[in-house]
Parts: sequence; structure tokens; C-alpha cells
Amino acid sequence: MGPVRAVACRFMEVRDLHPWPSTPEEAEAIQDRLRPLLELDVPGPASPRTVAGLDVSYAGDGGGTGTRLAAAVVVLDAATLDVVEESVAVGTAAFPYVPGLFAFRELPTLLDALRNLKTTPDLLVCDGFGVAHPRRFGLACHLGVLTGLPAIGVGKTAFVGTYDPPGGRRGDASPLMHGDEEVGRVLRTRDGVKPVFVSVGHRADLGSACRTVLALAPEYRLPETTRRSDRLSRDALGT
Repeated sequence: MGPVRAVACRFMEVRDLHPWPSTPEEAEAIQDRLRPLLELDVPGPASPRTVAGLDVSYAGDGGGTGTRLAAAVVVLDAATLDVVEESVAVGTAAFPYVPGLFAFRELPTLLDALRNLKTTPDLLVCDGFGVAHPRRFGLACHLGVLTGLPAIGVGKTAFVGTYDPPGGRRGDASPLMHGDEEVGRVLRTRDGVKPVFVSVGHRADLGSACRTVLALAPEYRLPETTRRSDRLSRDALGT
């Protein structure tokens, strides 16, 4: 790997650690090269002041390269859930749809949205996965390494692994296992409602990640970070 270059993002720094791949083999090699940079044995922010939700919406069926997409980042006050700042960028899918390599479709436009922020959030909450991924390097991991910020993923369904259903009450959780490794937690955010799938990406731990997700989901199944960034990205595409 060549020298690390920094791209100024007003108050954020995004590290330029790799070129954008053109083949699945190149993308997998990038994931393998960046994985050792993850910081997974450190506690996440116990009381983040600001939390950013990131989501991407696609025009049409979202398939293929060149598809128009909108990437949204919504920064919330973690205590009140009020919006602190919003940023949205419109672009095109830069990579074909390949399971396990979905981040490469979205990252270029997501990074554009992050670069436009005046606020550096204490935590990134991605609509997707961290280490709950076949190569232990999902979108939350990739964003964490590139920004240096704590990052977690909150998925609507499991991508990898097996689990026993958690109890039916809000806050109940069970391990998400992939082989003999716990790669995430299956978390019930509302009584009697389908759980979400929480995994760490970078500079975070599962316990604090689950507590934060519960705090971000006082009324609905999905955290407000996901709900509001999803809405902003859809509005940008007029969907």
C-alpha cells in the first residue's frame, strides 16, 4: 500500500487508502488489506453527543452500474434526537451488485455527503453491517477505517450467521453467530416486533452499540438515524 493521503472534509478527515476497484477480485483484496486497520477491542462511545445516520436510496430497481443513487447523512443530537445537520449527495452506482461487496456501490457518494458536513459526529450508524459479513468487513467497517470515527451497522435482516430469536420484550437480545464467532447481536427494539441486527464496524463494542441503538429507537423498530437518513435520500431522488 502506498502512503496514506488525507482529503480535507472541512472538520472531518477521510483517508484515501485505496483506488476504487473495477472487479470483484480487486474489491475483495481491498477488504483484506484494510481489515487489519480495524480497532475492535476498544469500547465505543458510552455517551455520544452527536450520532450520524447514513443511508442510500436507488432510482428504479437499483440494479447494475450507472444507476442513479442518493446518499444521505443525518446528524442527530443523541440526547434529544433533534436534527443537527443534514447532507445529501447524488451520484451513480460505481460498482455492480455483488453480495459482500455492496459498500463499493455506495461509498463514493456517501463520502461526498460526509465531506459536506460541518459537524464531526461522535458515531456513525450505517444501514448495513460491520463485522457481521463474510470477510468481516462490511460497510460500517469500511467507513470507520476511512473516517477514523466509531461506526456500527444496524441491519433489517441478517446477512450471515445463525441465531436464536431473542425474547419478545424491548431490549431483549441474542448472539448472532457465524461459525464459532459472535459477529453481532439480534436486538428487539419494540415489544413483539421483529428485531434488528447490530454489529460493530470500528472503534465500538457490541454492548455500547446496542444501548445506543435502543436510545435511538424510542418509538419505532428502526433507529431514528436510519429512518431520517432513509427519508432524506428518498426525497433527493423524488421517490
